[in-house]
Amino acid sequence: MIRADATDVSDGGAPKTPDRLRRRASRLLSQLTMRSDRLITEGLARADARRWHYAVLASLQEYGPGSQAALSMRSGIHRSDMVGVLNELVERDLVERAPDPGDRRRNIITISTRGRRHLRLLDEVLDDLHDELLAPLSPAERDRFVRVLTRLLDHHTRSS
Repeated sequence: MIRADATDVSDGGAPKTPDRLRRRASRLLSQLTMRSDRLITEGLARADARRWHYAVLASLQEYGPGSQAALSMRSGIHRSDMVGVLNELVERDLVERAPDPGDRRRNIITISTRGRRHLRLLDEVLDDLHDELLAPLSPAERDRFVRVLTRLLDHHTRSS
C-alpha cells in the first residue's frame, strides 16, 4: 500500500518513492490532487467558505441568474446537493432565491451584491492558495501546466 504522505528524501532515513511510481502520470496526478484538495479546503475554510460556494458564485457571476438545475450543470454539483449549498448561500445573503415567473415550480437564483464582494475575496484567497500550490513553477510554467491539464480534462470529458 502506498502511503499518501510518502515523500522522496535523500537522507536514507525515510522511504524513497520508486522511480517507476514517480514516472506514472496517474499516480502523480493523484498525489497532487490529494495535496491540492487539502490546501484548497483548508484555505477556503479560513475564509468561511467551501469550494461549492465558490463554484455557485462564480457560475452566477459569469453566466447570470439560473435555475437550480442549470447551476447544477454549470458547477458540477449534484442536483441533490445543490439545495443544501444554496440554503447555505441564501442564509449568508450571498444569493437570492425567487420563484421563476415563467414556471412557479422552479426557483431562479441570483448573486447578491454581498455575494459579488464575497466572490472577489474568494478569488484573492484562491489566487494565494494556487501560488502556494504551484510555487516551484515559473509563471510561464504555471500557464502551460493549466493549459495541459485543461486539454487532458477536455479530452476525457468528451470521451465519457
